[in-house]
Order: sequence, then C-alpha cells, then structure tokens
Amino acid sequence: MNLMKYLTPTEHKFLVKPCRDISFEFIQDGYQIIHKYSKGKLYEFEPKTICFDDLGTENNLKYYGNECNVMAEVLLSRYDIFTTKKIQTHVTTNLSASEIENVYGNRVRSRLREMINLIGFERNINDKRV
Repeated sequence: MNLMKYLTPTEHKFLVKPCRDISFEFIQDGYQIIHKYSKGKLYEFEPKTICFDDLGTENNLKYYGNECNVMAEVLLSRYDIFTTKKIQTHVTTNLSASEIENVYGNRVRSRLREMINLIGFERNINDKRV
C-alpha cells in the first residue's frame, strides 16, 4: 500500500497510518482521535481516503478508565462515510476473517466485507509483504 499511494493519481492519494499509532494517539488525546480518523481534523473539511496499516496489532486501550476498541469504532465510522459519500478505506492485516470477527465483532466484519475488496495471500507465506 505504501507503493500504491505514490502510483495513484493525485485525486486518489491516501494516507497510510499504522493502527498501533492510532491507538497510542487515543491514549494521549482520547475519543477525539476516533473523530480525527473518521471525519474530523485530519481531513480539515471533508473525509479523505486512508489506509489503516496492520489492523489487529493494536490493543483495546483505556482513556481515563473507559476501555475502547479504537479501530472498531474508527472502522464503523468509516463505513458510514463509505455509504454516504463513497469514500474508500484501505486496510492491511494479517488476520483472517474469523480472527477479525473475534477481535472486532461481527458488525465490523460485516461492514468490512461490504466496503473492502479482499486481496488474500496464502497462509504458509511467513512474510506477506513479499
């Protein structure tokens, strides 16, 4: 995906953001981070295409005692943007569909199925970046 962001036409450029970094930002700034990566300050006025890198490497985190699955909330918000404005979201992960459901729930898995085209790699390959 890092290569793709340089090969795409200007109007389709996107940001690649590691999911772990988003969760660390949540520890610092709280729930505004969910809005930042769905439809807030990151995009100034309008949401843009973004790639969430390595989905599943982050943990559920607490902000002032309130636990949150940050990426699940971000992905659900991105689904709303996809259905209303047709703005794309890219995701890279090493998780299978059933693992995604275990970590993020059936609702997120269902939304991802609708908004993402899957490019799969064989499980016996140790490094999927090849």
